[in-house]
Amino acid sequence: MTQLTPLRRGFALFALALGGFGIGVTEFATMGLLPDIGRDLIPGFEAEPTAGIAHAGILITAYALGVVVGAPTFAVLAARVSQTKLAFWLLVLFIVGTIASACMPTFGSLAVFRFVAALPHGAYFGVASLLAARIMGPGKQGQGIALALSGLTIANVIGVPLATWLGQFAGWRWAYVLVAVIFTTTLLLALAFLPRFPGNPQRSPVQELAALRNPRIWIMIAVGSVGFGGFFAVYSYIAEVTTREAGLPAGAVPWVLACVGVGMTIGNILGGWASDRDLTRTIIVGFSLFIVSLVGYSLFAAGPVALFGFAFAVGLTSSILVPSIQSRLIRISDEAALLGAALNHAAFNVGNSLGAWLGGLVIAAGLGYLVPGWVGAILAGTGLLLALVSLAVERRDKARNLNTVGVRVVEYAHAR
Repeated sequence: MTQLTPLRRGFALFALALGGFGIGVTEFATMGLLPDIGRDLIPGFEAEPTAGIAHAGILITAYALGVVVGAPTFAVLAARVSQTKLAFWLLVLFIVGTIASACMPTFGSLAVFRFVAALPHGAYFGVASLLAARIMGPGKQGQGIALALSGLTIANVIGVPLATWLGQFAGWRWAYVLVAVIFTTTLLLALAFLPRFPGNPQRSPVQELAALRNPRIWIMIAVGSVGFGGFFAVYSYIAEVTTREAGLPAGAVPWVLACVGVGMTIGNILGGWASDRDLTRTIIVGFSLFIVSLVGYSLFAAGPVALFGFAFAVGLTSSILVPSIQSRLIRISDEAALLGAALNHAAFNVGNSLGAWLGGLVIAAGLGYLVPGWVGAILAGTGLLLALVSLAVERRDKARNLNTVGVRVVEYAHAR
């Protein structure tokens, strides 16, 4: 790779983070604009708004499904492709899918293009993490992942409220136009400043898929899917907790969400830094703190001050885990690093659906709006147990490998 000047390195890293910012806006702003989309595209929405919102929620499901499908698909098919070129083409697909979303005349066609717009989501975060780590230098994989994800966390503080306001003021389609502008800017910056890393012609889709024979990968996918579901069990219903449990006006909801976003931003930075120093400890301590914050939220979030504090804590502790889980998936995926990195985001979107679904079940059962916090704590606790299983399997495999090496050394000595 050509030696990068500090200026080019800075712009290259900014471009990668800006792409994550665009993803955060397009994913989460849709949640805030569901009523506006429903009123425009779903017949009879005003007559039955509850059923209409449930119907509009298909857009969230379609996006999550697109992430789950696209992440491993692109990672496998792009096994030989230059990571830089892959980033370019993923951004092009983001632009096409987002512009099409803004132009669709019917709810069904919009759902289709929300699925299309989500296809590059997981692969982009995977390749952006790997590129950032290569640009930053050896020993900084966790920080590279955190940088690529920083745009996503900052989007929850700035971009999502801005896009939501724009969609409410000028029409929901303009929120997607804003996202398309963000992705177009990202592509132009990437074309100008990203270093051109060559592909690996020795890799093949079959070799990428072979990595899935490793049971540790599946255990870590379960860690992300189940453990991080605890965050979405809370996040999906935090607006109702703000107004119905804490008794605050609807205008306080964006401020509570901003507290979550600030916590996520700080937690992401801490998680990247800690992962480069002790990956195992970061996962165990991160999950432990996450569980404590979810329990505290469940017990005390009915108080307005406590709500803001624990919203920040849930965002912070959950985001500490993201770089560490992704770093571990990359590590145990060996040469299929892109697949491991992309699968992490597919897992988190499974967690999105799982947490929101289980949280909705306990609310529908009449148990209250704080009970999803307990659901989240159970999911996070299960994630911690699965992480411990993953670490135990790794120690067992290492012990077996050492024993095998020892036996071969003894056999060789006897043969001599």
